[in-house]
Amino acid sequence: MSVAIVCMTRPEGQTALTPNTSKSCSFADWNVSQSNLTSECDIPEISKLDDRFDWDKETQGFILGSFFLGYVLTQLPGGWLAGRYGGKHLYGWSMFVCAVATLLTPLAARTNVALLIVMRAVAGICQGVVIPCMQTLLSYWIPPLQRSTSVGFVYAGTQVGVMVAFPLCGVLCVDGFDGGWPSIFYVLGCLGIVWFLAWMYVVSDSPVSHPRISENEREYIVDTLKSELDISKKSSSTPWSKIFTSLPVWAIIVTHTCAEWGAYTFLTNIPSYMEDVLKFDIKKAGFLASLPYLGFWAVTNISAHLADCLRKRGYISTTTARKIFNSIGNMIPAIFIVIMGNVADDPGIAVAMLTLGVAMSGCQYGSGFIVNPVDIAPRYAGIILAISNTTGSLGGFFAPLAIGIITVDKTREQWKTVFYIAAAVYAFGAIFYAIFASGDLQSWARDETDNRVIEIQDETTKSEVKNIEEETTHL
Repeated sequence: MSVAIVCMTRPEGQTALTPNTSKSCSFADWNVSQSNLTSECDIPEISKLDDRFDWDKETQGFILGSFFLGYVLTQLPGGWLAGRYGGKHLYGWSMFVCAVATLLTPLAARTNVALLIVMRAVAGICQGVVIPCMQTLLSYWIPPLQRSTSVGFVYAGTQVGVMVAFPLCGVLCVDGFDGGWPSIFYVLGCLGIVWFLAWMYVVSDSPVSHPRISENEREYIVDTLKSELDISKKSSSTPWSKIFTSLPVWAIIVTHTCAEWGAYTFLTNIPSYMEDVLKFDIKKAGFLASLPYLGFWAVTNISAHLADCLRKRGYISTTTARKIFNSIGNMIPAIFIVIMGNVADDPGIAVAMLTLGVAMSGCQYGSGFIVNPVDIAPRYAGIILAISNTTGSLGGFFAPLAIGIITVDKTREQWKTVFYIAAAVYAFGAIFYAIFASGDLQSWARDETDNRVIEIQDETTKSEVKNIEEETTHL
């Protein structure tokens, strides 16, 4: 939507164009920018420019933010339902509805802006279950010493999607069918339906219920997870009070919220920044906007692999690994964001800072807060990440609104303010997590039977120690 909305919105002060015959130009020669278009060209595809809307910056902010407003509503319900009944069907059918809503988006936009906002909110509601469902599925599939690598690889896939979508949307915006921008939603909606069919065939809630994996693989996964949870069971009750009073949980919540503010700032506004400040046309902006996510994908996988190697060899503990990589993923982007806000006169350096800043935030996904819920409470990992993603998604709603208000004149100074705020938020999240995070399984996250065994073992140990002391005294 962040690329599409640039094509969907008519530059301020411009009315629908009417053709003239003074000069002939192709639509590809035009830059769809915020500057006023000249009237020297006769435009064959006049409908592409006429089929746009007079939305001001605040309205655009509401359209972008409505997705995230819907997104926060299903985080907790999604986490609870996935933990209780499994994530496969909830995830799959939610994405199917999202794909249908995406296909209907052009019709909604051409009907009424309020209907478009509702449709984007529906898409957000459907996608709100994605992270909790995925975290729950991963907790039943990934052995402990493979978590960073496997979880990082899975979440890095979202960046591949962004990396492909930005340039694709840029091309469809200018050269697509049905006026350009509607083709973005038709193509992505159809891909969503194809994905749904593949998901429902391939995925199972756990190794126990999967019909096609080998018996050796099934036994290996089940055996390695026995110490943390009974893989044949779904969570029946949730220790809400212990979750909300756990400092390691709050460390995840706070740093996730701060990280998402920065991430959504870029995700929803990179194309606008490249157009407003760097003066790139929408095609070029679409391709350049994908570069940070290529870097993000690479850093996520590299950091995840490095973290697991260090943990397996005993060089660092899980807690230390999470704190180190999460701090890198927050502080380095904060530094690059500040630099980027001060080098807009050199677009090349600005793009480099943007790419490196977003890329290095991948350390959080490779071995930071994203993996952490499975460490401290695998049985409730979906619920914990749902809570943190709910607060984090508020940034997805408020960040576009704040940016729309701050950058009302689209000046370099206004964008610098946006970047300074994001840098400060990043830094706060890094500090809080470094102080309170943990990589150890929490006592309240164990199965009740496991806790009883531990209590018996403790009592037995105490009894043995007492007997030894008594024998020593007699001697």
